[in-house]
Amino acid sequence: MGIWLLFLLLVLPLSALPHNRDNLDSEQQEALGPRSPVILIIGAGISGIGAAEKLHKHGFHNIKVLEATGRTGGRIRTQSFAKGLVEIGAQWIHGPSPGNPVFRLASQFGLLSPDALLEENQKINLFSKPPDNLVTYSSSGKKINPEVFANITELYYTWLEETRNFTDGECEPGASVGSFLRQKIVENSKGWDKELVEINLALLRGMLNVECSASGSHSMDDVALCPFGEYTMFPGLDCTFPKGFESLVNHIKAPLPDGTVILNKPVKNIHWNGAFRDQKSDAYPVTVQCEDGDSLVADHVIVTVPLGFLKKQYLDFFNPPLPSSKIQAIKNLGFGTVNKILLEFEKPFWDPNTTYIQTAWEGDSPLIEPNNNLKQNWMRKMAGFVVLEPPGQLGHVLCCFITGKEAEFVETLTDEEILSSMTDHFRKITGNPELPPPISILRSQWHSQPYTGGSYSYVAVGSSGIDVNNLAEPLPTDKEALKPIQVLFAGEATQRNYYSTTHGALMTGWREAQRLIDRYPELRATVSEAKL
Repeated sequence: MGIWLLFLLLVLPLSALPHNRDNLDSEQQEALGPRSPVILIIGAGISGIGAAEKLHKHGFHNIKVLEATGRTGGRIRTQSFAKGLVEIGAQWIHGPSPGNPVFRLASQFGLLSPDALLEENQKINLFSKPPDNLVTYSSSGKKINPEVFANITELYYTWLEETRNFTDGECEPGASVGSFLRQKIVENSKGWDKELVEINLALLRGMLNVECSASGSHSMDDVALCPFGEYTMFPGLDCTFPKGFESLVNHIKAPLPDGTVILNKPVKNIHWNGAFRDQKSDAYPVTVQCEDGDSLVADHVIVTVPLGFLKKQYLDFFNPPLPSSKIQAIKNLGFGTVNKILLEFEKPFWDPNTTYIQTAWEGDSPLIEPNNNLKQNWMRKMAGFVVLEPPGQLGHVLCCFITGKEAEFVETLTDEEILSSMTDHFRKITGNPELPPPISILRSQWHSQPYTGGSYSYVAVGSSGIDVNNLAEPLPTDKEALKPIQVLFAGEATQRNYYSTTHGALMTGWREAQRLIDRYPELRATVSEAKL
């Protein structure tokens, strides 16, 4: 080390040292040490917040999370309704068992009810299990015989399990989950009692609507058959957060220093693969232009925005443009809308033990194309009503799920129009023309949210898990390995086995954080020394 540089380091404050590192010789650069990497994270959902917290824990301190809206959580959104809290976005921990990182964190933070922590509940396999205490009405007001429902349900879940047994190369390119299930229905319906054919088909139509809700698709004809089995489910009885799903996000972000998350900061575009200067004349490969005119430089940017946003904005959002493989992945993968309609009743019209209410629409069949008159028929797409608990704390609330084009159409209706239609529906199926209407309504509108554009992703016909991998690949790509990673991609749509889930989103945020942690071993060493 030169004697003059040693003198400067000993007697001058850090603020008096030269700021333009590019003008220093190699010996001076070494004396100053490596510049702490600047990392920008686009989106403050669980993926972005999870990435920020993991990086912070591992010694990264120049981190900013830019969130377009006025809140954190993304598609996790808890809101006051009736006498308590309801979820506008993510509803359950799917597969709450030790392998699920969301469950592990929720357990660690003490956010779950005692039942959710029972070991026997963590071993239940829900993939082939219908809801307990379910009641099914026909659209004309008759209760469906539970034995009839049980028989057709057993058949359906057997077929659904078979859709997961395919591997790449075993399917036709255009094969869908819907076409496979229809084939099974045609083969089996030949042996049904003639008196049961119509009701069985109506029940199966309803089950496919439920499956659309799980997949996030308009139709199961849109969901690719061959990669369907790649989706992985943890065991465990789905559970909720007594204090709301957002309580998890709040706990994850709690260690972040004030000012790390910047709300109401929508990003206009990302310029990468360049040499951009900050006020100190340091050079950075990436600059992020915000809608308010601000320009922020970075060494790395983690993009966690929903696939629905990328589908609308990918052309203008990146400069230089994305590589063709990533553009094709954005186009190929599916991203659908699942909306909720929450209804509060002064008194319940359902039995105390009922957990789920489903309608079998007479005349509907999975073998017949549904009428595309959305104004007249949107209610036929309803996947059913979940009875939300606990009623003593929340009141008497039903939560309806509706997907696809019908979900998008419902966003154009007023609350009054929805309440009127729902009241008529409940009066018909119960046979009670005097049934009081719901006393309040709350609903989601994910399709029209400008920074979301829908609910979650699925592997569509014409796409595969390779598209998920391509979407997740950082830039520059592996073909340009000599260049440092600049733009990284996270979010549920980038997780090949757990897409569409909150745990998948969290995993990807951690994955990209770890990718950066591995590239800065000197920071890991600093953190280890600090712990000692």
